[in-house]
Amino acid sequence: MLDPKIYTLLKLEELGSYTHAAQALSLTQPAISHHIRMLEEEYGIQIFVKGSRKLKPTADGALLLKYAHRAAAIAERARLALQDSLAQIERLTIGITPTASDLLAPQVLAAYLGHHPNMRVEVVRNTIKKIDTMLRFYELDFAIIDGVMPNKRYDSILLGTDHLCLIAAPEHPFALRASVTLDELTQESMVLRPRGTGTRDLFEGYLLSHGRTVQDYRVVMEIDSVSAIKEIVASGLGVSVISHNVCHEEEMRGKLCVVPIENCRMVRQLSLVFPPDFQHPELLRELQNEYARCIG
Repeated sequence: MLDPKIYTLLKLEELGSYTHAAQALSLTQPAISHHIRMLEEEYGIQIFVKGSRKLKPTADGALLLKYAHRAAAIAERARLALQDSLAQIERLTIGITPTASDLLAPQVLAAYLGHHPNMRVEVVRNTIKKIDTMLRFYELDFAIIDGVMPNKRYDSILLGTDHLCLIAAPEHPFALRASVTLDELTQESMVLRPRGTGTRDLFEGYLLSHGRTVQDYRVVMEIDSVSAIKEIVASGLGVSVISHNVCHEEEMRGKLCVVPIENCRMVRQLSLVFPPDFQHPELLRELQNEYARCIG
């Protein structure tokens, strides 16, 4: 279904070498060059910068590659859809942000699958920005995210709201405080989610609104694992700002203390995000109902 020339182009971009692409595709290097030349003639463009030591696409080449990725994703999804149709199986690929994956999203999906035995789901855990790219390339059917997508091209259904909070070990001096200030946090070792995550973006946005940046604080570690952050903080090795919902259980058990930041409000949403042409809106409503039952 996919034009072999497009497949060659994608493999060449992936490997960055005519030699390696030829080996991977069991073709000769002249054959690889011929495919690229045919594409350039077909579209009237130059795909790669001439004379560059490293294979680098031109502006037109980058645009062609963008749509080549989309075509490849659609071709693969069509193959799987036809395969699943013969087996009477429905399959979904769902993106999920790290914080959302530590909330009730997996339980909601599991509950849904319990009522739909012919459904198969692949969950892809990634940042909002990468999920945005995968949705644009049709590599995902929909996503469950915390925070806000970087653009408005998708529709969404609100599942619930959450807020960021400061967490500390029960033995930390902050644990006995009614609140702490941003100034006091500058003296603490902080463990944060990495740049590009919804939690980090919301926290940095809050700091900017108060004339500060994350560089004003002593960030000793950045890690894309909410579970690891909770363990590090519980061990007394630092404090963190994370979703309240993901640490509610530890708070109830006395493993972590939640301490308000003075005059702080960092609220965000947990949402289902999907392309306007998504074909199964009833499925999203069922997931919304499952989520309501889980938190009820």
